[in-house]
Amino acid sequence: MRSLAARLRENLSLALSAATLAGMALATAGLKLPAGDYAFLGLPGLATVYLAGGLPTAARALSAMWRAHVLDIDLLMVVAALAAAVVGAPYEGAVLLTLFSLSTTLEERALGRARRAIEALMALRPETALRKTAGGAVEEIPAAELKAGDVVVLRPGARVPADGTILAGRGGLDEANITGESMPVTKEAGEPVFEATVNLDGVLEVAITRPVADSTIARMILLVTEAQAAKAPSERFSAWFGQRYTVAVLAGAALAFAAFRLLGNDWEQALYRAATLLVAASPCAVVISVPAAILSALAAAARGGVLFKGGAALETLAAVRTFAFDKTGTLTTGRAAVTRIVALDGDERRFLALLAGVEAHSEHHIAGAIRRDVAARGIESAPVADVTARPGFGILGRDGEGPIWAGNAMLAAEMRAATDGPGLAALADGAQTVVYLGRGERVLGAICVADELRASSAPALSALRAGGVDRIVMMTGDRRPVALRIGAELGLGPEEILAEMLPADKVARVGDLAGRGRVAFVGDGVNDAAALARADVGIAMGAAGSDVALQAADVALLSDDMERLADAHRLARRTAAVIRQNLVFAIGAMAVLVLSGLFLNLRLPLAVIGHEGGTVLVVLNGLRLLSDRIRRPSRGSGQETAGTRAGGTAPQAQRAT
Repeated sequence: MRSLAARLRENLSLALSAATLAGMALATAGLKLPAGDYAFLGLPGLATVYLAGGLPTAARALSAMWRAHVLDIDLLMVVAALAAAVVGAPYEGAVLLTLFSLSTTLEERALGRARRAIEALMALRPETALRKTAGGAVEEIPAAELKAGDVVVLRPGARVPADGTILAGRGGLDEANITGESMPVTKEAGEPVFEATVNLDGVLEVAITRPVADSTIARMILLVTEAQAAKAPSERFSAWFGQRYTVAVLAGAALAFAAFRLLGNDWEQALYRAATLLVAASPCAVVISVPAAILSALAAAARGGVLFKGGAALETLAAVRTFAFDKTGTLTTGRAAVTRIVALDGDERRFLALLAGVEAHSEHHIAGAIRRDVAARGIESAPVADVTARPGFGILGRDGEGPIWAGNAMLAAEMRAATDGPGLAALADGAQTVVYLGRGERVLGAICVADELRASSAPALSALRAGGVDRIVMMTGDRRPVALRIGAELGLGPEEILAEMLPADKVARVGDLAGRGRVAFVGDGVNDAAALARADVGIAMGAAGSDVALQAADVALLSDDMERLADAHRLARRTAAVIRQNLVFAIGAMAVLVLSGLFLNLRLPLAVIGHEGGTVLVVLNGLRLLSDRIRRPSRGSGQETAGTRAGGTAPQAQRAT
């Protein structure tokens, strides 16, 4: 939540702007009355403007001079307003201070809106939690008192009080606050839950894994706050330019005053024209144009579940034309899935029931994939007894008809079962794991298991190419046949697929790509930390709740929806375009005003309107990025998020059960 000091500062700014406007109205009314009444209305109005609008500006200018030893734009405005008063044009000076005060307030509120976009998450935190006691009772306590190891009860409609893991129960959770998932995610025992997400149905028991102070939301807010405080290269340049240009403007105004005097203007006219040039040449719009766009883009991205660790990452991503992807857990789900079933006797349901009965006794991830697929088809496992595991080969057992076995080609060979007959020979292509089921020397059928491609991967890569990306490379530690199968589904050519790579190989290859231009590496943030750090932009997938991902990457996608990566790249490019628009407009408008002041005797009120109007316009143009939404993922990608996070290796060609 915003600090009391920030709220007081904003309210004070509004009050001073209101007082300045009231004084300006009073001064304007006084000028229209007979001369005898001017002293009663005009002078108090002008005094109000100079005090309410000028004193805060002067205070900021003196503070910058004292603390930072810089001359800034506030000083230019104060000098110009005082010069106008000295030459007998206090009304013009009042116009300057009024518009400058108003534009400053609008800028602060507009940029504050961008800074506050992520802070709305804080309001979603529940204040209390239902904690189970040692005796099994439930007590209500402040959520801030929860510590790791506590067990809380979540009723339907309740918000999760802190990050944890489900111990018991099953229910749908709305995770839009964290990952941006548009659809509820079904979770059960063993799966993580995040603070401030909503339990939609079912009663859950959750073991707290992190206290509130170290929750996913707390770390998100910290990251965004640090990102907004960190300066992007263009921001640093605009600040550097503004400080030095201010000194040049002051020196130029002094030289202009001397030149106007030499050209025959009296000192009042020369000072008036010099003050006009001072206003016209002030770089307010140039300085504010970059942070207005950067802060808006960071807020829009965070609202859509994409965290940039600063404006530098945002600017660099806009220039990236080469993307390198880890395969397992990034382009694929990292979970084994059944891809093909061959039942040689034609009874697929009977075949699957027998296979699931054998695999029911295995904890191997391939066995888990088979059991999930069979259960999804509504098939009950056949009873299998006397089970014996053969590590590296498979499983032996017995059902009502006699001995039965399930395993890889090596186990089939040991059983003297032929795996090269009709319907089976084409399966042994090395691109997937094949599990055979048989009785003695007779093979009953086979099932193929492979790493599952994310539904959002192919559309995301297509969107990146459409967005100007020239090269996409997939890197994996898997064998080349496996990599070629996944690459073909993604539309990648053989030259874009790098297989059998160790982590050090990935780092070296990313370095080679970086030598040809900006490169981004996309990984799961666990196995790919070194490659993420080596790339110009490291992007971690599915980073919600992952300390490693949030620390290693420059950009964190909180969900596993790959299409958000394309949206983030598009947002970065649009931000760069808005910054260019702002700078061209600001510098162009400033040049027109300066030339008009030099050669067309531009009046001070017109210079003020042009200067402040341009500043407000570039801020509003930057704020357009706040409406640039990161798309919500589809139901399919939401279900990916519900599953196990990637981090393992792809299934091996030969089964090890």
